[in-house]
Amino acid sequence: MDNTNKHAMGCMDHIDRKILTLISKSFPLAERPFLSIAEQAGITEDEAVERVCRLKEGGAIRRIGAVISPRSLGWHSTLCAAEVPQERIDEFASLVNSYGQVTHNYVRSGHPNCWFTLITPDKVRADEIIREIGQRFGTAILDLPARRVFKINVSFDFSEEDETRPGNS
Repeated sequence: MDNTNKHAMGCMDHIDRKILTLISKSFPLAERPFLSIAEQAGITEDEAVERVCRLKEGGAIRRIGAVISPRSLGWHSTLCAAEVPQERIDEFASLVNSYGQVTHNYVRSGHPNCWFTLITPDKVRADEIIREIGQRFGTAILDLPARRVFKINVSFDFSEEDETRPGNS
């Protein structure tokens, strides 16, 4: 966690944690979603908007968006990996991120060390992008499509933070 995230987490009060708990479970699909969040958190709609913006700017919220199953749309998704020299990781990330079909891109310890996910309308386009990235960067790209998808519902409850954080009363 970088310093921005540490600072954001350290400056949150119980209302911020309530908002994070609410939106990690489900962002309201309503004409005025922030009003719904505000009512559940016991604050005004304007305050809910301000707090969510601050939490996003501070790094506590990375993004708010829909999670759509590519398979349900008939699209193709795959996990890809490459072994990239440490000194070229930023260059590789820039290349991979230049493709709008890339949804995640990250470095892991071990070999291969650079991973990304790719979602395309069909396997042909995924193969083209994988080939392009490999050729442009001069490295082999592993294509690891899922055989079976295991999806879990992830939500977090931040409400107990006040009682467990040292120095809070």
